[in-house]
Amino acid sequence: MSDTVAPSPSNWNLPNALTLLRIVLVPFFIWAFVADGGNYGPLRWLAVALFVVAIYTDKLDGDIARARGLITSFGKIADPIADKLLIGSALIMLSAVGELWWWVTVVMLVREVGITLLRFVVIRYGVMAASKGGKLKTVMQTVAIFVYLLPVTPANSWLSVIALVIMLAALAVTVVTGVDYVVKAWQLRSAGRGKDVLK
Repeated sequence: MSDTVAPSPSNWNLPNALTLLRIVLVPFFIWAFVADGGNYGPLRWLAVALFVVAIYTDKLDGDIARARGLITSFGKIADPIADKLLIGSALIMLSAVGELWWWVTVVMLVREVGITLLRFVVIRYGVMAASKGGKLKTVMQTVAIFVYLLPVTPANSWLSVIALVIMLAALAVTVVTGVDYVVKAWQLRSAGRGKDVLK
């Protein structure tokens, strides 16, 4: 029986390219939203379309990476960062135009930035990939933001109420999974330091 270890996939692959595309789409999404100027016109629809395309690349790159065995450490780090850039910019803009409470955006951003920094702090002990709870959080945030972005969601409408309910549920999952990541990071660090001591 051969003990040959299969080579790690190259970082230059389609899933990582899609992740980078998602990052590139963020400034165009921001431009479309800002250029609309709160008029709920064609540019707002363009912002919605760019958001949907960017989010779809998130699902697509994950599916391709798993199906073709192209999961890389770069992808594990870059993918959640791309998500945070897109979702974070959407939350900030929605709050800036008064469509979403600032405290919701602040809590979510503090959690996202904090967990991203935590990933880099413990990276010497291992890569902390997105958990199922983290993925659920992203889905819920995405759905809520999508409904908020729609030009047919004026304040005080039934659709805006639905958007708010989904957003508050996403906020709860965001906080809970944030605590879970902190616990996992502590465990990863403790296990890694234990191995260093045994060397």
